[in-house]
Order: sequence, then structure tokens, then C-alpha cells
Amino acid sequence: MTESKCLERIAVVLPSLDPDAKFGKVVQGLVEAGFANIVIVDDGSCEERQKWFDEAAGYPQCTVIHHEVNKGKGRALKTAFSYIMENLPQMEGAVTIDGDGQHLTKDIIACGDALLDNKDKVIMGCRDFDAPGVPPRSVAGNKTTSRMFRLLFGIRISDTQTGLRAIPAEFLPQFCEMEGERFEYETNMLLQMKKMGIGFVEQPIETVYDPDDYSSHYNAVKDSWKIFKVMLRFIFSDSSAIRYVISSVSSFVLDVALFRLFLYFFHSPGVMGENLPTGVITAASHIAARIPSSLFNFNMNKFFVFRSRDRYWKDLLEYYCVCLPQMIVSMFLLRDLVAKMSISNPSIATFVKIGVDTLLFCISYFIQKKWVFKETDK
Repeated sequence: MTESKCLERIAVVLPSLDPDAKFGKVVQGLVEAGFANIVIVDDGSCEERQKWFDEAAGYPQCTVIHHEVNKGKGRALKTAFSYIMENLPQMEGAVTIDGDGQHLTKDIIACGDALLDNKDKVIMGCRDFDAPGVPPRSVAGNKTTSRMFRLLFGIRISDTQTGLRAIPAEFLPQFCEMEGERFEYETNMLLQMKKMGIGFVEQPIETVYDPDDYSSHYNAVKDSWKIFKVMLRFIFSDSSAIRYVISSVSSFVLDVALFRLFLYFFHSPGVMGENLPTGVITAASHIAARIPSSLFNFNMNKFFVFRSRDRYWKDLLEYYCVCLPQMIVSMFLLRDLVAKMSISNPSIATFVKIGVDTLLFCISYFIQKKWVFKETDK
């Protein structure tokens, strides 16, 4: 193997819980490659699996740290980062890997070398999910979360769940302070990097899957939901998001109340819309309610949520460039659902409207924050 410049300048961080023979091969591969500092964290593994840590500790290049109980991957990574800061101050960074063999030694070295060439950025070892042989559940889960990161946070990353990451030494103190004790830590890391202005570089790596191990451990819905919960917590850690909820709820209550009022009006005997199809009445009521409620929502968002200082009419125009398409999408979805489900009861139609509008809530927030009421230089 070609000598690499990162082998003695970058520490390898390997957290593990109840390892098996694959862990031993990973450690052996790192040692044979020439890595001089390998920090392994036993995150509360059972007694039967301690032999793998004992074997690793036999290499002079390896330091094994034990957690008496399982504390989670996030805490294990922080333990290793703290050890490096205190005992290996000469290291220029740390590269985190998994012990299941998914990260090949050549890719670990490539990420370490990329870090030395980009000392102000985090290196993300990203897999190619369009490659043949990748499990469909993994393709769906990763591509979905990547799209959400791009849409909601403006983070363009092709592999949000990679555990192969090279972090410059100067950032390790900040990474030790980030929230998250378990697997959510790696997701939160990406969000906090965005908030702190820490950039990243994608390093292509080989996509490796063990079909038997993968099928027993990966759950696309469950794992994606864990990531989504972290994203929601991050969204609502922003005070403008909380104010946005207050504004949206009050506008929503006004919109629903007016919608109910117009539904009853158009369904009343003697009214010209009495004999119109249910879908048409529903759409007309939706538009009649949305006009005053959207004006109320705009003023709340401008002066209370985002506190925009741009010209009123400029903000209003941009707001309706977002609001009108959203209203049209909502209207057609509502009309079609009410018609297909043959709903004539105004109360049931109101609940359908609530569900439809809730789906459009988060998207609207980020469009308004990033475009309509974007911050301007003071």
C-alpha cells in the first residue's frame, strides 16, 4: 500500500458495541496500513465480546477506552475526541469509522488525506447509492433524508448517514459540546456544522453492504424517523420557528373558522351555491377563507416572526408568490380528497383541510425564512 501522509498525523476513532470478527479485521487492517494512533471506545459491551478489545489492546498503536455501561455512539465519539485533545495534541484531526467492515482501509486513508488538504473543513466519506447492489431500503432512506436536508436546511449532502468523517483538530472541542448521546449525534453534527459555519467536503467511498447483517439491523422507516426527530428539534430550537408556529396556529384557526363559515353558507338553503358539486363548494370556501387569513398571516410573519425591514409591498409580493401556489396545491388536494371520499359533512371536510395544510407547514416556513423575509445586512 502506498505510504500516506495522514497515517501519523490523523487519529482513527473507532466506537464499538459487542463487536465480532469483522471488528478484529478492521483493527488489523488499520494497523497493517500504518496508522499510528487508533482510539477504540468499548461502549459497554458484554463480557463475551471483550476478547476483541483485549486483542486490539495488544497492538501498541491502539488505545482502548471502556464505558462500564452502554452510553451510545454519540457519547463514545465524544469520549474519543476528549482523549485525543488531552493526550494526542499533536494530531491534526480525527477520522471516525465503524467497526463492521463497511469502511474500507483505503477509503479511511483517502478521507484522512483529504482532511490534510482541507484543514478548515470536515471530510464526509459518501457512498454512491446509485451503485448496483445497494439495498432498495437504503437507497430510499438515504435519498429521502438527503432531499430533506437540502430542502429544509440548504445542506447539499449525498450521504447523511455516513459514519466515516474526518474532523480537523481545531473543531474537536465544539464537536464535544454538540447535543446527542446516541445515533442522533451524527445527524445533529451536520445541522450544527451548518449553524456554526463549518463547511464540509464529500469524499467518494466504496459502498459496502453485508446483506445478512444489513437486513437484520436496518429499518428504513424507523431509522428515517429518528433522523426526522432530530431535524424537528433543530428546527424548533430556532426562536423564529417558535414564533412562526404561533403565527401559523393563529392564522390557521382564523382560516379554519372562516372555511367552516363559508361551507355552511354555501350549503344553506336559498344560497346560489346550494346545488353546486361538493368539490366546487369546498374549493370556493377554501379560497374565500384563505384571502383574509393569508393577509393576517403575512403581517404576523413580517412584523412578529421574521421582523423583516424590507419594504412592505416587496415582502407582500414575495409572500404571495409563495402563498398562492401553496393555496392552489392545497385547494386541489382538498377538492379531490373531498370528492373522492364523497364527503358532504362540513366537519369532516374541515378535518381533511387540517391534514392537507399541515403537510405544507414546514415547507412554507423555510421558503419564507430563506427568501421572503430573509435577513439583510444591518
